[in-house]
Amino acid sequence: MEEFTILPQNTTRTVAILGGTGQQGRGLAQRFARAGLRVTVGSRDPARARELVAGWTTVPTDQPIHVADNAAAVAAAEVTVLAVPYASIDPLLEELRAQFKAGSLAIDLTVPVTFAGGKMAMLEVEEGSAAEHIRARLPDGVRLACAFKTVPAHLLGAGFDPLDCDEFVCGDSDEARADAAALVALLPGLRPVDVGALSRARSIEHMTALAIAINRRHKIHDARFRVVGFP
Repeated sequence: MEEFTILPQNTTRTVAILGGTGQQGRGLAQRFARAGLRVTVGSRDPARARELVAGWTTVPTDQPIHVADNAAAVAAAEVTVLAVPYASIDPLLEELRAQFKAGSLAIDLTVPVTFAGGKMAMLEVEEGSAAEHIRARLPDGVRLACAFKTVPAHLLGAGFDPLDCDEFVCGDSDEARADAAALVALLPGLRPVDVGALSRARSIEHMTALAIAINRRHKIHDARFRVVGFP
């Protein structure tokens, strides 16, 4: 894998978003572009993805969003956002493993939940969490952090109003968490909360399931979290 160093916090980065046409991916792509990042939407079907992206009317003209196949998007990226369903992770990472640059950052958004018969259930993950499952399948030279797991997907994709909540960040190194937290902080109204090691993803993923359960029980859509007493 090609070696390179993550850019300083005040430098424009290239971010690949895999699953960039779904609600989470679309929202992050547009919000990151408005924040000045270079964004590429990765897709298995770039032609279809280009049609969808072309219909996004809120993309800044001075920072257009590009589209590429997944392999090309990852190969050019300093940050790769995994905004795909958990069930798609294994074949996707197997396909793209050789494309990741050493030293690059992957950000995991996935949550291992299923919906059947109107009921939600958490999947059992042998490694303990989706994030740890992904860590075991990424190249050693790629850093991994979790972020954007508890922000409601439809809020990310609904526009650019401040999100007005906290977002929990964990990762496999201090540097991975710091870089992920800097990306979280780019979104207005979203405050990163560093919760430590990657194993904290087990709690974060269950909190996402809790927010979904709150939404379903109370017939709302926007349940999310704020840490009281956090500086």
